[in-house]
Amino acid sequence: MTSRIRAINAYRPKVKLGNMARNDDLVQFIARSTALNESGVAQVLLELRDAVIFFNQRGEAVKLEGLGIYTPAIDLDGNIKVNHRADTALTNALNTRGAFSGNIENSENIGKTGDELVAMWNADHPEDPVS
Repeated sequence: MTSRIRAINAYRPKVKLGNMARNDDLVQFIARSTALNESGVAQVLLELRDAVIFFNQRGEAVKLEGLGIYTPAIDLDGNIKVNHRADTALTNALNTRGAFSGNIENSENIGKTGDELVAMWNADHPEDPVS
């Protein structure tokens, strides 16, 4: 018997990730769109990272308009990490009808419920139904 989570995960819609845009890609993209040269853009990105570190080390969250909020947090073992909450502008831009041009696996299952996905699993895997 398989778990409900495994069955849903097998059939749920997923974004099929392409290549990762790296720092050099971002630098070139921003330099083309601004009056800054690539070395200036690279320096600004490094300073932005250092600024987030500086304020997070002081226990302060950092809000970058249009990008999100970076907040220091601590786990039970005392390890400090950074939580990122994306700005709604990012998610709204991705969800604008027709804006997303990437590939979606199992796109035919958009809008289906968990119960419907489990039923699909059980129909396709009668030897291993959801428990």
